[in-house]
Amino acid sequence: MRDIAVVGFAQTPCVRETDGTTNGVEMLVPIFHEVLGGLGITKTDIGFWCSGSSDYLAGRAFSFVSAVDAIGAFPPIAESHVEMDAAWALYEAWVKLLCGEIDTALVYGFGKSSAGQLRRVMAMQLDPYLVTPLWPDSLGLAGIQARMGIENGLWDERAMASVAAQSRSAALSNPLAQLSGEVDADELLGLPYVADPLRRHDCAPITDGAATIVLAAGDRARELCERPAWITGFEHRTDSPSFGTRDLTTSPSAVAAGKAAGADGVQVAELHAPFTHQEILLRQALGLGDDVTVNPSGGVLAGNPMFAAGLARIGEAARRIHDGSATKVLGHATSGPLLQQNLVCVMEGRE
Repeated sequence: MRDIAVVGFAQTPCVRETDGTTNGVEMLVPIFHEVLGGLGITKTDIGFWCSGSSDYLAGRAFSFVSAVDAIGAFPPIAESHVEMDAAWALYEAWVKLLCGEIDTALVYGFGKSSAGQLRRVMAMQLDPYLVTPLWPDSLGLAGIQARMGIENGLWDERAMASVAAQSRSAALSNPLAQLSGEVDADELLGLPYVADPLRRHDCAPITDGAATIVLAAGDRARELCERPAWITGFEHRTDSPSFGTRDLTTSPSAVAAGKAAGADGVQVAELHAPFTHQEILLRQALGLGDDVTVNPSGGVLAGNPMFAAGLARIGEAARRIHDGSATKVLGHATSGPLLQQNLVCVMEGRE
């Protein structure tokens, strides 16, 4: 197998609303310039482009085709797309690199959640015959999962509030975060519910944003990056979409993906957990002990650009390799309702 690494990463600021269009072009052009300029290359040096987004979120068909305007019409490119978080587009690009067809790939994801009613849009990912016609609220579904965990003694509301407080505190060092600040867990517990037992701070905010990662193989990676984040494990698994056949207090797909990717021994983990109780659940599923630093960027509770947040978790984890602050890290992404699908990417630095 070829050695493949994350060599570049850039993302937009996480904001409540942008003035740009839903095809993401206005968000993508600046970060394309940032990541390519930082590596000293141009778009002609990229062998493959792959994106992740959602036409449901954009409110129009083939919105990802319009996003290619951010790349330019000439010279022609090799391009692909996934209708889900761009972390899965990264997986596709990684496989293409493994096949030896290319030496570099650029992956990007974007989402403008402010353009519609996100809680309603998310119902479109559910069973189209039995569940979506009921238009269940995404926060309500997460509230059911949180309540089940509480009743089974796996977490409590104070533990959930502590996750939110830690996220806001960690995000103080992240200039691109949407939410940050020092807050007290006791103070948070005094706030009203939005979907019992969830309060506002238990839920990731509505966010517009985009992210991009550049992958490179072998010697090309070493040329582009002083300390590449070498991918040593990359796996994704899925559980049933039917809530009635799943134990919502755990995530077998996360357990399986973590084991297959080799999550043991990581020092830093960036988890794609849109709700506070899901961070606790994922810590347990991936076997992350107290010695593992989780979401030093603040995670998606500090900013959750749909269809780019999972990719950003991998990029944020890779940054810890690039700057030398860690030697083994984990980036996680989820898709589908209530942690139905999980992807784990483990990266290491080499001297």
